[in-house]
Amino acid sequence: MRFDVITLFPELFAPMLQVGVTRRAFEAASPDVRFVNPRDFAEGNYNRVDDRPFGGGPGMVMLAEPLRKSLAHVQSQRSDDAPVVLFSPLGAPLNHAAVQRWSTSQGAILVCGRYEGVDQRFVDAHVDEMISLGDFVLSGGEIAAMALLDAVARLQPGVLGDAQSHQQDSFHPQLDGLLDCPHFTRPESWQGQGIPQVLLSGHHANVTRWRRDQSLLLTQKLRPDLLKQARAAGLLDARDERCLRGTVDPSI
Repeated sequence: MRFDVITLFPELFAPMLQVGVTRRAFEAASPDVRFVNPRDFAEGNYNRVDDRPFGGGPGMVMLAEPLRKSLAHVQSQRSDDAPVVLFSPLGAPLNHAAVQRWSTSQGAILVCGRYEGVDQRFVDAHVDEMISLGDFVLSGGEIAAMALLDAVARLQPGVLGDAQSHQQDSFHPQLDGLLDCPHFTRPESWQGQGIPQVLLSGHHANVTRWRRDQSLLLTQKLRPDLLKQARAAGLLDARDERCLRGTVDPSI
């Protein structure tokens, strides 16, 4: 798996590649991450990569030609026909299903936009997919690219200490796409607050049921849209529905 990142600021990625649990993945080149700077393919004394938008208005627009040359260079170094992804507010929101898809893919060529955007002619000619982190605007695509790379890296074998850890993540199919339950650790009492007694019971079936109930209740409170999707997909049973109606005790 290989991701080539076209960015004006490759140095922004250094902390992600060098610290944390995902460092194991990047050090093992799984995924293999490489960088190309459009300035290296720009012309003129100042290696210009942007210009004012036609029609007037604030800000600058990334030039198509340095991006095209950067892309051509990357494609000449790859043996596959990797998709070209642009991070943009116009893209589909990144979610767990998309991350799982990318985590088992051949990789991609990631284009990090800057300024007011990218010349639309480059987008029309070369971009296969656009990705957004949500309904807000960043100063560039680098943070979005790091989010995708981090999420993909932690799903690679051997990256997390426990191979089953990511299966308990929020949004994972193992949780039917719901939010994860609350977690507690030592000490048993902290600032006068204890922990749910069921977690100390040693009764694994009750612990599993408690976690499921808490997952349902948190999702109902914080992300009812996810609960609606799970219900529509037939993933909730009668016991789940009773928990959501408050007709069972979710503490056991």
